[in-house]
Amino acid sequence: MKSKDIGLNKTSAWSSIDRKAADKLAAEYMSLIKDAKTEREFVEAATAIAQASGYRTADALSAEPLPKGGKLVFVNRGKNALIVRLGKRPLGEGVNIVAAHVDAPRIDVKQNPLFESTGLSLFQTHYYGGIKKYQWVTIPLALHGVIYDKAGKKLQLRIGEEDTDPVFNISDILPHLGQAQGEKKLSEGVSGEALDAIVGHVPADSKDDKTPIRTNVLKILAEQLNVEERAFAASELELVPAMKPREVGFDRGLILAYGHDDRICGYTALRGLMDQKKEPERTQVVFLADKEEIGSDGDTGMQSEFLELVIERLILETGEKTTARQVFWSSMALSADVDAGMDPNYLDVFEPTNAATIGNGIVITKFTGSRGKSSAHDASAETLHKVLGLLDEANVPWQVAEMGKVDVGGGGTVAKFLSKRGIETLDAGPALLSMHAPQELASKADLYACYLAYKTFLEKAR
Repeated sequence: MKSKDIGLNKTSAWSSIDRKAADKLAAEYMSLIKDAKTEREFVEAATAIAQASGYRTADALSAEPLPKGGKLVFVNRGKNALIVRLGKRPLGEGVNIVAAHVDAPRIDVKQNPLFESTGLSLFQTHYYGGIKKYQWVTIPLALHGVIYDKAGKKLQLRIGEEDTDPVFNISDILPHLGQAQGEKKLSEGVSGEALDAIVGHVPADSKDDKTPIRTNVLKILAEQLNVEERAFAASELELVPAMKPREVGFDRGLILAYGHDDRICGYTALRGLMDQKKEPERTQVVFLADKEEIGSDGDTGMQSEFLELVIERLILETGEKTTARQVFWSSMALSADVDAGMDPNYLDVFEPTNAATIGNGIVITKFTGSRGKSSAHDASAETLHKVLGLLDEANVPWQVAEMGKVDVGGGGTVAKFLSKRGIETLDAGPALLSMHAPQELASKADLYACYLAYKTFLEKAR
């Protein structure tokens, strides 16, 4: 969509994109997110993609010289990454950053999870992120994550993704006995304590054991994984939907998958960096962050100082007389995160003239926050003018929108944590339907528009 005419017309991105290229990109994206369902797995996959394109892993804490070639991957504790391509211009003149998050709403397993009740063994859980709890019951779940065996070896678990694997499940009350549940508010129909996942049913061969099913689960873990119960205390296990990405519609124009928020931005930003054809003028950075869904806190979230650490290491390597703070104040960033697309079944929560339409291109969001822009990042007119000008020059389809009616709700992104550093920042990402559900809907056209936008921004932002 271009704003060259007097009027600003909302048009479908399908009319201006290369459909074959969009289908190809979508197939590659679907292949990645089929397997990368946790932040650890996405960072590992992204690192492999970067290495295949000539990038080399580097240690921001090491005193050794950085690998030659100017294409670097810095990984932080396996959960977030900075992928950097050094430019011709000094760092002090600023860098171009596209920052996405690669964590997603899920069900985490507690540290002392295993118990038995009514002929079943279950895991106690604690949900992660802003979910509608009722959406996570009765669906097949896979167990991903890290646990240590009795020998101290770290195991990467991924159970429930193969057709021959078992899956896990959270039960729900039958409608015949669900009158009391049905009279509750929707948000209270399923409580957090009711999200216990079924992990076993067959008892161990022991007459005196009061919890034989629980015992049998522990026996299986010991025999197959060499894991004992105390290992859960130091584990990091996540239950995620055991479903593969699928194309939706007779025309196959949509993608139904877990974790579009925000891996669709993580992947398109990564591809936008990998597909740069020449040495850039300004240094280009793709930041794949963790913990956005719970506030960007912690040592792998956007509020950590990992970005400062890497920039300072690059300054040391180049020998420039500048500081990370000076670099930030000369830099530009896109906070690459999803927005809410207008849902035909729930139009009452949207103000149509300022709402995103799925398939109309990347959504440019001036401000986030809620109800009076509380906790918002609010970009300047100058920033919007620069970025929209770049997109127009590159024929990238875009739309402007905010999330919902003024007093209905809202949301936040990593933008405010980037701008707090002095980085000139703007939110930009695709519209989704069913955001934060176990299966979200995204348009292939918007996927491709995001790729074009991030690629253009990394190359040309000043």
